[in-house]
Amino acid sequence: MTLLNFLQTCSRQYALASLVIGAIMISFSGVWVKVSHVPSVVSAFYRVFFGGLILLIPALTNHEVKWHGRRHLMLGLVCGFFFAFDLAFYHLSVNYVGPGLGTILPNFQVLILVGIGILLFKEKVRPLFLISIPLAFIGLLLIVGVEWGQLGPDYKFGIYCGLAAAACYSGFLLSLRKLQADHIGISSFYVLTLVSLVTAAMLGVEVWHGGHSFRIPDLQSLLALLALGLFSQSVGWILITNALPCIRASLSGFILLLQPALAFIWDVLFFQRPTDLTNWIGVALALAAIYIGTTMRSQNK
Repeated sequence: MTLLNFLQTCSRQYALASLVIGAIMISFSGVWVKVSHVPSVVSAFYRVFFGGLILLIPALTNHEVKWHGRRHLMLGLVCGFFFAFDLAFYHLSVNYVGPGLGTILPNFQVLILVGIGILLFKEKVRPLFLISIPLAFIGLLLIVGVEWGQLGPDYKFGIYCGLAAAACYSGFLLSLRKLQADHIGISSFYVLTLVSLVTAAMLGVEVWHGGHSFRIPDLQSLLALLALGLFSQSVGWILITNALPCIRASLSGFILLLQPALAFIWDVLFFQRPTDLTNWIGVALALAAIYIGTTMRSQNK
C-alpha cells in the first residue's frame, strides 16, 4: 500500500468514525429536551445560545467574524427564521409524544425536499420516491396506532408539531445550502455560528413575548441545556458536516439513520415508552422511507 492510499484509508476511517459519533450525539437531543424541565421554547433558545457561543470560539480564532455583506446577513436571517420554527416545533413534539417519535417525524424532511426538487426544479421522479411516501405514513400509523381517533388531543398536537418541524427543517436546509454556496471559503464554524446566534435571538424574542422565564431552575436543567448546546448544536453538527464529503451518499445516509433510530431506543429505555412488535415494524418502515429519501436527494444533487 502506498503512502497516499494509506492516508486516504485513514481519512475515510476518521470520517466514518466522526459521522457515527456525530449521529449518536444528536440522537440524545430529545433526551436532553425531556429532562431539562423548562418550556419547549426555552430549551430551544438555550440549545442555540450555548451552541452558538461554543461555535463562536473557533470562528473568532479563524478571524471570520466580520462583515461579509448584506446578502450574507439576509441569508443568515432566513436560515435563522426557519431553524427557529424548526426547533420550536421539534421541542414541542418531544414534550408531547416523546424523544423517539418526536425525532423520527422531523426526519421526514428528506421526503419534502425530494418533493420540492421534483416540483420546483423538475428533477426526475424515481419509482422509489412513490414508494417511500406511503411507506413513511404506514410506518407512522404503526408507531402511533392505527386507531387515530383513540389518540388524545395532546398526542395528536405533538405529531402535527413534528411534521411542522419537518417542513421548517426543509426550508432551513435549502436556505443553508444557498448560504454556504454563496460564500465558499468560509468555514462551517462561522456559518453554523451565524445561524445559531440568529436563531437564538429570534427564539429569545419569543421567550420574552410569550411571558416565559430565562431562569434555569436547577443543576439538572443546566447540564441538560449545556449538553444540548455542546453535543447537539455544535460538536455533533461539526462532526457530521466535515465527514459527509468524505463518505459515499448511500453509506452516509444509512449511518445517519442512527440518529432517529437511537432516539427511539432512548425513549424506550429511559422513559419507558410502551412499544410492541407492531410499533417496531412501524419504526423500521419509517426509517426505510427516510433512507430512500436521503439517498435520492444525494443522487439529485
